Amino acid sequence: MTLWFVLAMMTAAAVFAVLWPLGRRHAAISAGNDVRVYRDQLEEIDHDRAAGRIGDAEAEAARVEVSRRLLAAAERGAATPAALSLWWRRAVAAAALILLPVGSGALYLALGSPSLPGQPLAARLGPQGIPPIAQLVAQIEAQLEREPRDGRGWEVLAPVYMQLGRFEDAARAWRNTLAYSGSSGQRESGLGEALTAAANGMVTAEAKKAFERAVALDADDAKARYFLGLSAEQDGHPAEAAAIWRALLASAPADVAWAGFVRDELARLDNTPPVKSPGPSAEDVAAAAALSPEQRQQMILDMVEGLANRLKTDGDDIEGWLRLVRAYTVLGEHDKARSAVSDARRAIGNDADKLRRLDDLVKGLGLES
Repeated sequence: MTLWFVLAMMTAAAVFAVLWPLGRRHAAISAGNDVRVYRDQLEEIDHDRAAGRIGDAEAEAARVEVSRRLLAAAERGAATPAALSLWWRRAVAAAALILLPVGSGALYLALGSPSLPGQPLAARLGPQGIPPIAQLVAQIEAQLEREPRDGRGWEVLAPVYMQLGRFEDAARAWRNTLAYSGSSGQRESGLGEALTAAANGMVTAEAKKAFERAVALDADDAKARYFLGLSAEQDGHPAEAAAIWRALLASAPADVAWAGFVRDELARLDNTPPVKSPGPSAEDVAAAAALSPEQRQQMILDMVEGLANRLKTDGDDIEGWLRLVRAYTVLGEHDKARSAVSDARRAIGNDADKLRRLDDLVKGLGLES
């Protein structure tokens, strides 16, 4: 309402600015009045002369002066044609009264947004110092506190938690998604991935079941099939893992982004001597399952540190470098993963095949800087 009042006042001011000079007719009116006055003066001079109040010479001099002024006033009146000037003033006044309000209103309705409500500055800028992604997560979390059965909201939030490294929260979000929105291959696969990430890359029993459900619902789910291969390897069945990954590559498009990463995994299984790229045996996996989360985390860190130290003296081991980069990525140490990639490139030198495999892994893990 205030907006329309302001617009109306602005339009009225514009109309007044046009009408004000049109109403100023003082010059023409003054000229007409002067003509009548001078004519009256001429008649008075004639009366005074006839009555003998003034002489002939005086009367003639006065008549000449008044006649001169009468002619000047008549010329001023002729320079301002009253009828024509009045017609134009009326036309312009009508246009100002009609076209200005109607035209400006139509233009605003066509180009403006009169129904759009005002938004406070704080709402437009957001709280200072809070990154956009954190603000978005906070808004969704607040919404889910009010509507905890919103499966769609949980499904939106779960991948964001994964990107932020909040793997346990991601697993909880996927569980809620499955509970409130139903099961699907993508949702089961997302749950399995979150559980695996929360276990520092170990495919737990719960994660394996989630991946198996995903494949049962969608046989083409590449993520679930890859992790089932990884689970087979961690259980001490590298041949089974290789078979799963070969079948995955055979059914995938040739230019799919993750194909190079899976090929590296296959090469590691097929060509890597155990001494070069030590991996957890079935006994190691069983022992790790019995440890507390803190002990399991420390064991993994020790293994990764040992691999990194060995590569300082055996830098030609491409399989070791690939394994180290993957390990840092699983642990969420992306800066260390990129640093390992740089060290690997320096150690490998100009070996084109090894550099290609390293570049494929970097692309597959999304480590491009």
